[in-house]
Amino acid sequence: MSQATVTAGAARVGEAIAQPKIRNRISRRALGPILMILGIVVVAIGSGAFWMTGGRYVSIDDSYVRAAKETLSTDVSGIVAQVPVKEGQLVKKGQVLLRLDPRQFQIALDGATAAMNGMVLTLNAEKLDYHRMVRDADAKQQQVAGDQANYDRMANLVKMGGVTRAEYDNARYQLAANQQALAALRVQADMQVAKLGGNAEVDVQTMPDYLQLKARVAEAQRELDHTVIYAPFTGVVTQVDTVQPGMYLAAATAAFGIISTEDVWVEANPKETELTWVKPGDKVAVTVDTYPGRTWQGTVQSIAPNSGSEFSILPAQNTSGNWVKVVQRIPVRITVDRKDGDPDLRAGMSVEAEIDTSHRRTLSDLF
Repeated sequence: MSQATVTAGAARVGEAIAQPKIRNRISRRALGPILMILGIVVVAIGSGAFWMTGGRYVSIDDSYVRAAKETLSTDVSGIVAQVPVKEGQLVKKGQVLLRLDPRQFQIALDGATAAMNGMVLTLNAEKLDYHRMVRDADAKQQQVAGDQANYDRMANLVKMGGVTRAEYDNARYQLAANQQALAALRVQADMQVAKLGGNAEVDVQTMPDYLQLKARVAEAQRELDHTVIYAPFTGVVTQVDTVQPGMYLAAATAAFGIISTEDVWVEANPKETELTWVKPGDKVAVTVDTYPGRTWQGTVQSIAPNSGSEFSILPAQNTSGNWVKVVQRIPVRITVDRKDGDPDLRAGMSVEAEIDTSHRRTLSDLF
């Protein structure tokens, strides 16, 4: 084999080895732009998806658990007789929480009842007295009729000299006196029937004097009833130790408190700029700082018609010359779906709420 042949073969082998390397370089050069384009497409798709869903979720960390609560008191004053509950005890609606000594109120009720019953007797007696006066007037009327007849006879006889002038005058005076007595009896009867409201057969239980005393009985009964404080709803009592048996509790003085375990909600305070798409009925994911990793489902119940500062003691004076715009917060009430076995949600716990407004942006939002 000649030297030329060997050289040509070696050249062909070298070309065969070099061609794959050249193709690999070309492939790597083409891959860079392709990856760049793919990256741009991915970013564009991600950005579009983010923009399309933007504004759908509203996350609020200024949120707290709220519950129905009431400071228990009564509108009567008295000595505390019994406190049958303890601090932190779960009580049911209608359960007795506190009793005042009822004796003074029972005495007042008995006195008012006796006065009312006595008034019934008095009014019935006045009705009977009216009928007596009418009978007395009728009897006097008969006497006046007799005196009139006697006087008429005397008038005829005196002309003929059958009776003396003195007997005639006595008959005349007797008639006049009995007529005046009859008139007085009739006036008394009229006054008596006026006291009965113009109706001698009136039902005494409809008369003002009776109704006034009946109102006193009702007030005495109300005060007696209010010596017992009942739980207005199911909940947990708190600050019970501030009231002890034997102490004097003045009217309208706070005894202790009760916090509901059933009427519980979340009060979120989002910025006004976050409420664009929030509406009642939106679903809410609720997480409580006390229970990390646990999520409750909820629903937007209502959105307050005012900002939180509207009812503050010192509202902002926006008419002043140094006014600075501040983003306001609008209270949103969220109901929480609770199940048996869930941890207790206590009033005042810090909460984070995420509202799903279900809002989707469209291309029209760009214009």
